[in-house]
Amino acid sequence: SRPLPRWPPRPAPSRNGLPGRGRWPCPLPKWPRRPLYVTSGGAEPAGSPPPGRGRRAPGRRGGEEASRAARRPRVTVDSSKAKTSLEALKISLRQLRWREFPFGRRLPCDIYWHGVSFHDNDIFSGQVNKFPGMTDMVRKITLSRAVRTMQDLFPLEYNFYPRSWILPEELPLFVAEVRMMKDSDPSWKPTFIVKPDGGCQGDGIYLIKDPSDIRLSGSIQSRPAVVQEYICKPLLVDKLKFDIRLYVLLKSLEPLEIYIAKDGLSRFCTEPYQEPTLKNLHQVFMHLTNYSLNIHSGNFIHSDNVNTGSKRTFSSILCRLSSRGADIKKLWSDIISLVIKTIIALTPELKVYYQSDIPAGKPGPTCFQILGFDILLMKNLKPMLLEVNANPSMRIEHEQELSPGVFENVPSPVDEEVKVAVIRDTLRLVDPQKKKRKDTHKKTLQNIESCENKANIRYNYFTCCRCQTLEQVAEANEELLGAEPGDRAEPDTGRSPEADLPSLCLKQVFPKYAKQFNYLRLVDRVAALFIRFLGVKGTTKLGPTGFRTFIRNCKLSNSNFSMASVDILYIDITRRWNSMGIDHRESGMCLQAFVEAFFCLAQKKYKSLSLHEQVASLIDFCEYHLAALDEKRLVCGRG
Repeated sequence: SRPLPRWPPRPAPSRNGLPGRGRWPCPLPKWPRRPLYVTSGGAEPAGSPPPGRGRRAPGRRGGEEASRAARRPRVTVDSSKAKTSLEALKISLRQLRWREFPFGRRLPCDIYWHGVSFHDNDIFSGQVNKFPGMTDMVRKITLSRAVRTMQDLFPLEYNFYPRSWILPEELPLFVAEVRMMKDSDPSWKPTFIVKPDGGCQGDGIYLIKDPSDIRLSGSIQSRPAVVQEYICKPLLVDKLKFDIRLYVLLKSLEPLEIYIAKDGLSRFCTEPYQEPTLKNLHQVFMHLTNYSLNIHSGNFIHSDNVNTGSKRTFSSILCRLSSRGADIKKLWSDIISLVIKTIIALTPELKVYYQSDIPAGKPGPTCFQILGFDILLMKNLKPMLLEVNANPSMRIEHEQELSPGVFENVPSPVDEEVKVAVIRDTLRLVDPQKKKRKDTHKKTLQNIESCENKANIRYNYFTCCRCQTLEQVAEANEELLGAEPGDRAEPDTGRSPEADLPSLCLKQVFPKYAKQFNYLRLVDRVAALFIRFLGVKGTTKLGPTGFRTFIRNCKLSNSNFSMASVDILYIDITRRWNSMGIDHRESGMCLQAFVEAFFCLAQKKYKSLSLHEQVASLIDFCEYHLAALDEKRLVCGRG
């Protein structure tokens, strides 16, 4: 490589210490012209070095190429809390050529991969693969309440979730409604499924034919549950009932960004399905699709083929349905709609949890999360939501019994094909270096434009001559930032790791289809009002003063609804929700109670409209008055 040209003596500085315009004693030096080398074939330019000098060995970087090469920083991932997803995560990181810290790291990492919850560690920067509050939000009772609120507003749009009752508080209501439906239709012979609130992997689930069959021996008080209508006519494949585990990436809450994996898993029962009767109600291998239950059946089949066995890919089921003439496009459209609507039901309370754990203006990480949606297809191919898992299993191996009592972990090709792709492509989507590269490119373009100014050219040239090479700049940055030796960016070989990877398996569905679903986000806007009046940062409950301020600022009190009536409404609703066992760590009105109070106010103010029109009108009314109040405060502040 050629040496840098000599810089002329620096002129005397001006009064402000910088070289003044036109004070340089001579024009800027120019790079010397490239000499001609004489070879046996005649003179040729120095595009290639002369024989015997400057030649680089095959496969090794030459000096000139090395000095020009951009340096690609490596993304760092803390996997010390990954737990069962560790193996799939390791494979993904190797494919991406990212740097893993399996035992944690003294310095901050770009991404923290947790196995269970957001609160696994104190993190103040980077990204975490869990949202605060998500585990509580997708518990069976909380999910049922969130979906029921949306069913009250939009009953037709949320008919993909079975009718549910919460035990023990709604047991009398459940008994009364079942008795009334049986009286109106004596031929109706329903089946119900009881699911413990905190249960997982099929634990504690059982089927009943009558409300009197609910097991009330003390456990229902200590372990609340949800009872739902059982779907008696599911779609069968090979005479077996199955469900679908789809992986959904919630990339951000604000703005809302949702991705769905193009493939998932189909988990099969291990006994031929029959509609439930008193004789077969207890045959769990016939009625329950949970993998953790059916793996203990003698009929469970581990398969290396994605098209056979007790666990298959969802794409193999779609191919089979397509061969029967099913409308696969409509099925996918219905599934996408189900996923978006479910997350719209969950996001209001998630935002309350988020602002509590990561208040605005305080240091904290950004979040993303992979969710597991369990979906059942009915005979008419209508998808029904069974539940949402905050921590879907990402294991890519299964236990196999070699001899009585002796087990060995055996790789599962079906799991690996689906789960590794989901984790890898999630990391690709949240890659923190992508934003940095975009920002760097933007700054480079801005610098090029600014270099048209001669003074900027002189200053930039002087600065560059002090650093000489990009490598020295990188080393200086690492020294200043306290980076570890192993964190040095690896030289860019000119080929991105993504060039060797398949296309993304995650498809964006929101905001891509936002226009079709934004009208459903009414409770989101109610939650924004709730958060505005919380007052103290880090809290999740609204005190009586905050509720009164909300009423006053939104001009909701009048001669027919005095502030005394406001206090009575607050006390009645808050007391009822607190009696349900809703988070006694804080006193006050939770979001669900505030939503109920807001619905009551909307029904009083707009009596002739439907509920969702009443709520939308009251939201517009409140937002208008709050905007006017903010503008008035801004004007007063300027004055």
